[in-house]
Amino acid sequence: MKRFSLKSLAVVGIAALALTACGGSGEDDALNVGQTSNSVAFFPLHVAEENGYFDDEGVTLGDRPRLQTGARLAAALTSDSIDVAAGVATDAFNFADNDDDALITGALVTEYYVDIVVGNDFDGASEDDSLEDKIRSLEGKTIGITGPGSGTEALLIYLFNEVGLDANADATLVNLDASPSAAIGALENDQIDAFSFFQPAGQMAETSGVGEIYISPQRGDVPSLAEQVHGMVFSSRTALEEKPEQLEGFNNAINRALEFIATEPEETRTLLGEYLDGADEATLDAIVEILPQEMASSTTISRDSFQTATNFHTESGLLDTEFSYDEIVWDEVQE
Repeated sequence: MKRFSLKSLAVVGIAALALTACGGSGEDDALNVGQTSNSVAFFPLHVAEENGYFDDEGVTLGDRPRLQTGARLAAALTSDSIDVAAGVATDAFNFADNDDDALITGALVTEYYVDIVVGNDFDGASEDDSLEDKIRSLEGKTIGITGPGSGTEALLIYLFNEVGLDANADATLVNLDASPSAAIGALENDQIDAFSFFQPAGQMAETSGVGEIYISPQRGDVPSLAEQVHGMVFSSRTALEEKPEQLEGFNNAINRALEFIATEPEETRTLLGEYLDGADEATLDAIVEILPQEMASSTTISRDSFQTATNFHTESGLLDTEFSYDEIVWDEVQE
């Protein structure tokens, strides 16, 4: 079974890149938060910032770089370039697998919000066929992902394993970083047959007429992945000891942002349009409709959602180590 290794991907070669990308805010009390991209999972950070929730909590945000991959997030945490990372469960588990100091500090999204998107001329099973037939249709295809060790690759590995295939041997995976426009352009120009990408890439592909969402765990296509904590923030015990009030205030602000998203759809859509700069009206409508279904109700991480995420990673061979809830989840966000 394939196992991700942050040591090979990040600690040696990417630490210098992370240091360059987020060189510090110059304020000792600032909270530096890195995120992989402007995917839907990290929208609550934008809401909290724009609505002044961080200011209300006395949290001064420093750098908030978009580091593209979980490996780079881990390198930035390791080098103390950031205090908090916004990523997915795959990123957090990989970090914890290589650093005993790791700590998951809050939930953002409680559905697996990665979609498999195919082009209009895709040669394979139809939308109404079984999940197994769809997965087998991806065999031999060229598929875009954000990068190795990411949640986008993780979904492909899991799905291929479900039907006895190996995503890295039975398909060609192409690293596109975290740009939805790059993925859509590659699909439109027939450079790839499909892509595995975070929302809103799938919605953008559909509304622009480039492709269709083929497999979506969020809409229930993969029942075994339902109701798991996926988008999350994670940090280290060292950062928690150094900035406990800032981390607590950060979570308080995110909780207010999650409530805002759940109860204020019109205002949420306005902020979403700012966050997803360049997204068309139809894409915004599609995302606003599903946000309440996938966003966490608070930063609290339930034992069941944590265990579902753990099962996803261990049963598919993505990780060898199974972390216990009490061991890795900050007690402030335990249920």
